[in-house]
Order: sequence, then C-alpha cells, then structure tokens
Amino acid sequence: MYDVKSPKAEEFISHQEILDTLAYAEENKENRELLDQILAKAATFKGLNHREAAVLLECPLPEYKEKLFALAKDIKKAIYGDRIVLFAPLYLSNYCINGCVYCPYHSKNRDIKRKKLTQDQIKEEVIALEAMGHKRIVIESGEDPLNNPLEYILESIKTIYSIKNKNGEIRRVNVNIAACSVEDYKKLHDAGIGTYTLFQETYNKENYEALHPTGPKSDYAYHTEAMDRAMQGGIDDVGIGVLYGLEHYKYDFVGLLMHAEHLEAVFGVGPHTISVPRICSADDIDVDDFSNAVPDDVFEKIVALIRVSAPYAGMIMSTRETQEMRERGLALGISQISGGSRTSVGGYKEEEKPEDNSAQFDRSDTRTLDEIVDWLLELGYVPSFCTACYRAGRTGDRFMALAKSGQIHNCCQPNALMTLNEYIMDYGDEHTKEHGAKVIEAQLENIKNDLVKEKAKAYIAQMEDGKRDFRF
Repeated sequence: MYDVKSPKAEEFISHQEILDTLAYAEENKENRELLDQILAKAATFKGLNHREAAVLLECPLPEYKEKLFALAKDIKKAIYGDRIVLFAPLYLSNYCINGCVYCPYHSKNRDIKRKKLTQDQIKEEVIALEAMGHKRIVIESGEDPLNNPLEYILESIKTIYSIKNKNGEIRRVNVNIAACSVEDYKKLHDAGIGTYTLFQETYNKENYEALHPTGPKSDYAYHTEAMDRAMQGGIDDVGIGVLYGLEHYKYDFVGLLMHAEHLEAVFGVGPHTISVPRICSADDIDVDDFSNAVPDDVFEKIVALIRVSAPYAGMIMSTRETQEMRERGLALGISQISGGSRTSVGGYKEEEKPEDNSAQFDRSDTRTLDEIVDWLLELGYVPSFCTACYRAGRTGDRFMALAKSGQIHNCCQPNALMTLNEYIMDYGDEHTKEHGAKVIEAQLENIKNDLVKEKAKAYIAQMEDGKRDFRF
C-alpha cells in the first residue's frame, strides 16, 4: 500500500504505485490538455509530483520536450542565477565488505589496490586540495566496520577542518558513507558535516537485492530508510540519487521523486541535493554488462524533469560525465559540479600509478579545477565556492524558506562573487584572473539590493589587503 508518510520503505516507495504511475504515464503521454496543465503547474515553481513528471517523461511529442527544456532553463536561472557550485570528492578508503556487483570496491575483487588514508595522509591530501582552491569537499568511503569505523570518519572530518594552509581552508565537509543508525547520524551532525549523501542505486527492491547479494548494504529497507534516520539525527541537509543504468530509468525516476516527496511530507523539507550519476566502467566493471544504460537524449530529459519537479534542490553532476554532457546539463538544471577530481583513494598530493589503481570509477572529465573555472566563466556562469548558508545555520527548512521566497539571492549572489574573487586572487592563472575580474565587476551590478551591492564591493576591496572569508 502506498503511503507517502509511512516510515516503511516499501510503503513510501510502493512498487505498485510506481507500476500504476508508469501505466498512467503511458496512457496519457499524448494528452495535450493534461500536458499543458502539468507544464503550467511547473511554471509556478511549485514542483511536480511523481505522476505528473512521469507523464512528461513518457511524452514523445517533440514540442513538449522543447517546452520542458525551456522551462527547466528558466527555473534554474530564476532560482540559481548564473551560479555553479564547485567541489571535489576525497576518497578515504576503498575497503568494503559489500558485494555490490556494479562497484569495483566489492569484497570479492582481488585485483583492485586496497587503500586507507592515515590522518597524516589526509592532511597532505587536504593541503593539495586547498592549493587547488577548493573550499568544499565530499568524503567517500567503502563500508567496512573494521577498517573504516565511524570513529575513523569522525576523526578524519576533524582533521580536514583543522588544516589551514596559506589562504586555503575546507569550509564544508559533506559526507557520502553507508547507511547509519540515528545515534551515528547524531555524531556526524555534531562533527559539523554539511550534507549527508547516500545514493539509493535503484528503488526496485527485487533488483536492489540482486545487485547487492552480500553485506550490510543488501538490506533494502535499512538502506532506503536511511534519510529518515539522518533527519531524526539532526541532519537536515540530505542528498539522494540513483545510479542510472542499474534499473530501467523510468522506474527509478519515479522512485526518486517519491523519495523526495516522502521527505517533504514527513520532515517538511525535501532533499538538499539530487545527484544524477550514470553507470560507467571501472576496475573490473564493464558498462556493457548493464542493459539498462541510459542514452544521452533520455538523460538530458531526466535532468530537466528533476529540475522542474524539485526546483529548489541542488543538482549534482560528477566527472563521470564528459565536458559536453556537463555543459548540456548545466543549461538544463545542474547547479553543482566537481572539478579537478580524483576518484582514487587520495591522489591529489600525487596522482597514483596505474598499477596502484584504487579508483571507484573512470573519469570522463579530467580537466584541472582552473580549467573548469575558466570554462564556466566562458559559458557565462559564476563559479562559486560559497559555504555561507551551512556556516550561518541556513540549512534544511530555513534554507528552503529563503529560497522559496526569493530572499536567498541577497546572500547567494554576493557570496558567490566574493568566493570567486578569493579564488582568482589566490589560485587562478593570469587568464582566469582577468576573465574572472570582468565577470565579478559585471555581476556586482546585477545585485538588486543596493546595500548588499555596496557591502559586497567593500568586502572585495578589502581582499586586496589580504583579508578573506567574508560572507552574508
């Protein structure tokens, strides 16, 4: 039975409701009156429910795809402006006791190099990340209570926050680790994490169990209910996503939106971020072994539909995707991307040798952070290293209230420009500095609140004297 407020995974992600939704979408995919009503609702920035979004996903009519893409661009522009948040992953350990068949970290893989960073090595990696210009990272780790206990994660977070190198510092540590208990989520909250991220991989319970034959991750209910426990533990910024290609994309697309609706219904706030990874090759993983791989044109439609369905959620696209796909994704709703990433354990201080491969997946976009910053500037975006909302306590329902009222622009726009100015002064090459300075000057004039504009200009002027970390 489907119950959006139920605490049970199989009720708030109801298999029958997904099947009924897909049947409804098939029946109405060319119902122009309904399609127009759905697009009109989306244009109010109130989002769409899973059934409405599924109808648009199923619709084969080219003119409605064009309307959807145009609307996604408008919504993204209205809410996020030209800002694109940048971050990097830091893999702490690839020791793992799970048997996930799509991940090279699975316990039966005897070929991959197993690594775990010591606290001294973490310091070295953080210094390297700070030297690149990063201010926010997401830490990743395999699930292994012996090698990677929560105490190790907590100690690592403390280490990361403690490193200040020249003008560099990591101001926000997001965490992507296995499902935890409420008590453990409380410990993560107390450690000062930003967003807790956990990908569902697939919402199809039968397929989920086949893909996760062994290990603690094989417990579908415990995994799917993790975000509820995280919220109960005080973490009000959570990030969800599926790994497109494991299950038919239509099923997982509907399940993803149902999960977002559940969090909104129970806790009053939906996911802070939604990620859109696609299955890709890695150490002993061949993408051709997965028959549900999602083609580019469908993938673009998924991105646009998530944007119009969950307008205030940040959307993340990693270096799994090519430069070309990331550029298309940015236009359709992506608001956060990684840059200069390493998917190996460590690898920032010194890139690992091929024979020591510990990467979770192969990167398609291998550009440096500065190359990506300059690329974003060329495209007309404002690369942002802002962490102000998290540090000022504007998280969860407080952030959403500001976002939905439009007041968040008074914080986000100047904060983005100030962190971009920090970046170009401290880390950008000459071309990036010149280009970035012009963008900052032009974008400052777009700030509508005169008091905010003048204060931002004053803060930026003080940076010339060596001062840093201004925020609204």
